[in-house]
Amino acid sequence: MATPHISAEPGDFAETVLMPGDPLRAQVIAEHYLDEVREVTNTRNMLGFTGLYHGQPVSVMGSGMGIPSMSIYAFELFNEYGVEKIIRVGTCGGISPDVAVRDIIIAMGASTDSSVNRTRFGGYDFAAIADYGLLEALVNAARSANVNPRIGNVFSSELFYNPKADNFEMMKAHGVLAVEMEAAGLYGAAAEAGKRAASILTVSDHVITGASTSAEERQNSFHDMMKVALEAAIAAD
Repeated sequence: MATPHISAEPGDFAETVLMPGDPLRAQVIAEHYLDEVREVTNTRNMLGFTGLYHGQPVSVMGSGMGIPSMSIYAFELFNEYGVEKIIRVGTCGGISPDVAVRDIIIAMGASTDSSVNRTRFGGYDFAAIADYGLLEALVNAARSANVNPRIGNVFSSELFYNPKADNFEMMKAHGVLAVEMEAAGLYGAAAEAGKRAASILTVSDHVITGASTSAEERQNSFHDMMKVALEAAIAAD
C-alpha cells in the first residue's frame, strides 16, 4: 500500500535499495546497471526502480537532498516496504589532506550538526555508524575491483552553504574525511528500525584545497563507485 511519499505496492522493492540523492541519477543507475527494470514509484518525481543485477533483485531510489528528506524515505522503506538494507551512493567534499578528488570513501561513521539522532535517542548523543556487514562487503568489493577506498568518519551537514568556514578546519583536525548531507540521517533511521545501512561516496571536490573534477572524471569515478556498491549489495549477508 502506498505511503504519503512512495507510490509503490508491497513487494515492489528488493531487500536492498541503493539511494543516490538525485532521482534522475537513480534512473540512470537503473537503466545502465540493472536488467529487467521497472519503475515502482514516482511520487513527487522521486523516482524508484527495481531490477536485477547478476540475476539478483536490487532497487534504486532517490533520497533527495539533506537529512530530513533521506530520513523520510529511509523510514518508509524500512518500516512500510520491508527493505532490510540501504546503501547511500553519492558525492562528497573532501576535508582530510589524505583525501583527493575522485577518491572513493566508505563512511564508517557520520558526525553531524543535525539534531535528528538526538531526537531519536532521547536527547543523548548517538553514534551514527554503518552496519559492519555492509561496510565489510563494500570494502571487499572495492579491493576486488582494484579500488583503494578511504574508510572513516564523514560529516553530514545540515547546510550546503555553511557560513562557518572555520568548521572545516575543526573537522580536518578531528580526522573527518569529507562532508556530505545524508549519511547520519540514514544511519539513525536504520538503527531506529533495526535495519542495516552504509554509505559509499565519491569525492567530487575538496573543500580545503579547492580542487575539483571534470565532468568526465566524475563519470569515471561514479562508474567505479557503482560497481563497488552493486557488488556489495548482492554479496552482503
